[in-house]
Amino acid sequence: MTESRRLGFILAAALLACAIVAAGPYLLDTYSVNVLTRSLLYAAVALTVDLLWGYLGILTFGQSVFFAIGAYAAGLVFTHLDFSNANAVLALGLGIGAALLTAAIVGWLAFWHGASALYASVITLVLPIVATQLLYSGGTFTGSSSGLSGFTSFDVSMEGWFWIAGFFLVAVTTGAFIFVKSDAGRLLVAVRENEQRCKYLGLDTSRLKIAVYLACAAIGAVAGYLYAGYSMVVAPELAGFVFGTELVIWTALGGRGTLLGPVFGALIVDYESAQLSGDYPFVWQLIIGIVFVLVIVAFPRGLLPMVVALPRRLLARARGPASPAGEMRLVRLDPTLTQGEAPGDGAALAVKDVAKHFGSLSVLSGIDFSARAGELVSLVGPNGAGKTTLMRCIADGSERSAGSIVVNGHDIGRRPPEACVALGVGRKFQMANVFETLTVAQCLQVARVRHARPSFWKRSRTLPLPEAALHVLATTGLDRQLGTPAHLLSHGMKQALELAMVLALEPRVLLLDEPTAGLTKTERMQIGGILTELTRRQGLCILLVEHDLDFVREISSRIIVLHQGRIVLDGSVEEVVNSELVRQVYAGSGHAGIAHSAQPIQTGAPA
Repeated sequence: MTESRRLGFILAAALLACAIVAAGPYLLDTYSVNVLTRSLLYAAVALTVDLLWGYLGILTFGQSVFFAIGAYAAGLVFTHLDFSNANAVLALGLGIGAALLTAAIVGWLAFWHGASALYASVITLVLPIVATQLLYSGGTFTGSSSGLSGFTSFDVSMEGWFWIAGFFLVAVTTGAFIFVKSDAGRLLVAVRENEQRCKYLGLDTSRLKIAVYLACAAIGAVAGYLYAGYSMVVAPELAGFVFGTELVIWTALGGRGTLLGPVFGALIVDYESAQLSGDYPFVWQLIIGIVFVLVIVAFPRGLLPMVVALPRRLLARARGPASPAGEMRLVRLDPTLTQGEAPGDGAALAVKDVAKHFGSLSVLSGIDFSARAGELVSLVGPNGAGKTTLMRCIADGSERSAGSIVVNGHDIGRRPPEACVALGVGRKFQMANVFETLTVAQCLQVARVRHARPSFWKRSRTLPLPEAALHVLATTGLDRQLGTPAHLLSHGMKQALELAMVLALEPRVLLLDEPTAGLTKTERMQIGGILTELTRRQGLCILLVEHDLDFVREISSRIIVLHQGRIVLDGSVEEVVNSELVRQVYAGSGHAGIAHSAQPIQTGAPA
């Protein structure tokens, strides 16, 4: 589907939804219009839960608080200052502003560098408890446990409020659909799938999470403001844990990561709950709970994915096989354009007295070496020597315990991985580290985000890449599999894809941790040829951790031997190969001697 057709389809669906909303009051009875007005506003908040949980991977229980902030902003202003058009604008501004401020504080606490997803969930779990206690302690100002009621509001009929709530939901849902299907929206899925890889591609994932959280908070506040204007009643329960959990339940029932699923889940469950609470006042919550458990057990992804799965398969079968290139066109970047951090003076990489310890356990001690541009330095040593730990220290300023690391003349200090990437560091992990649910082209697009700002409303059909990344794609055949999801690639192809992703960053210092682990001899030869080309033609400084010593001997400019967290030898290939000390190090570690290794040493546990 072309970009114009995709946007046209979304807008046509939005117009159809608007027509349904417009006809609603004429087709429904007064009771249903009254209940569904509330349900439509709840559905808008449930959609924000899906954006955070289904797309970004943040399970949040605190969206009810932002709904309550918007509602209480209207209730407090209309109660204490009376209603007027100016006060209505003031209340809306206060509601959105307070929600954004609260979300900024919560986001800073929940998404700081190194915080886990569980920590964020716990923070949002506590938020409704704190908010309700503040409302209870507000006395006559907030109405305490009774809330605020009876204040003057907009002179709008019940049908008018239904249309306002319905059109607001359609607008929010349409905007969310356009965003999540865009290049920028794909970043949410990338962070959910593999946040570590995103950080080492130069993405500030904490800032991204906070930005999305702020947008969802604003939507929740507007929904709460409309709810207060419609019902003219606000109570602490709006901010409570129960409502926050109901939003999560509606999202899970409808289908997480679908947008429409949570909308329908909120509309159906809230409307039916209102019906059941009248017919079965003591057991209606039990009935809803049983339905929830049954759906989650039978359909873990929710109801909507199950409903649309069969039509989607039939449509895909009717269309035939998809284009292997995924309608994406590769473009070679102009090599004269420099988009990264300008190199400083001196060596490309300088490591000075670096140490790493965990309590009394010393993993690295007194590591000193430097490497120039156009040099391939191999880091070898027995398992447990500290090779991978040293890689982490170079790519993440917070990892080392002592010493300094200078990249392209810039001290990395305590910078996080995304800031080190901006200085010119690119890191490939020991195991292939890609985005499993994204296609090859989409993985590469995510890798280019630091250089090319993605669109918030459309998908790009061209993929500009530097020559080095294109060389990897062409050599391995990945340029013919751009539309293939990463999880369908072979192990060797995943290794090549990750290397191409790192090269798409245009790094000047490339860190490779066992890039040939698990590859066939042919694949190893391909990778070796690529690395040699990168150093000779592109002038990259490459630091390579490898156990295959025959491979190391063929491609290295020089070799550094690490043993028990210290450098025992730093010299040319011939010096290391003929060193008696190195033979003793490997012999003492149970490995074959480096000079006589007819077969590559088998990869063991990570260093």
